[in-house]
Amino acid sequence: MKKVIAVLLGLALSCASMKAQDKNVEFGFQFSPAFTTMKTDNKNINRSGTNLGFKLGMISEYYFRENYAVSTGIGFAFNHGGSLVYDFGGRYWPQSDLDAQYDTLPAGVKLKHSLQFIEIPLMVKMRTRQFGNIRYFLEPGVYLNFKSQARGAIEGRGVGPEAERINIRKDINGISLAWGMNGGIQYALAETTSLIAGLGFQVGFTDLTENKGTVFEPGGNQRDRSKATGNALVLKLGVIF
Repeated sequence: MKKVIAVLLGLALSCASMKAQDKNVEFGFQFSPAFTTMKTDNKNINRSGTNLGFKLGMISEYYFRENYAVSTGIGFAFNHGGSLVYDFGGRYWPQSDLDAQYDTLPAGVKLKHSLQFIEIPLMVKMRTRQFGNIRYFLEPGVYLNFKSQARGAIEGRGVGPEAERINIRKDINGISLAWGMNGGIQYALAETTSLIAGLGFQVGFTDLTENKGTVFEPGGNQRDRSKATGNALVLKLGVIF
């Protein structure tokens, strides 16, 4: 966390210098709680449980017209992911640091994913004219996520507490994509400082997992080819200056 804060402080200083040179650019920071889940395209793998995570990062907005901007930035998404329950047994995290007793997992096992990403959004921001101190905004766009850390936990028959913090980084894809939309209000505290509050969602459309595992199906062992994607409901909170 100290490294994250140091990076954001360095970016803040760079942004302040850029803003002094270009009045069409606005910068800010967000701290946004997020409720995330995972799902797959396999009917024998079911979502089960929600992760409470958060996003911390820098916002950059370039206004090409008075109320229209290209919005981007860089941030860190913590504790994203979710839990999946597998109807069939198998070897689902074959590249990860599993003890021998958890190399082969039983039917009905629940795997929890706690993922951390470096997140880069690319959005179009549309806002209304100012009503008193308030503007309303809408932001559709896409998110590019780079894997930073990945931890897993196993729950099921015969699974002990030592299976709670497993390094599953090698079983998670390095890059993933999502699309989403935010909407909310921007409240002016001063001429150049505003608070933002809104609600947004993100829908993943690329596979989060490496798919190197094996499923023990009744007709024989099969490679796990399921596509796992992540969704998020985000309470966007931040400040623009």
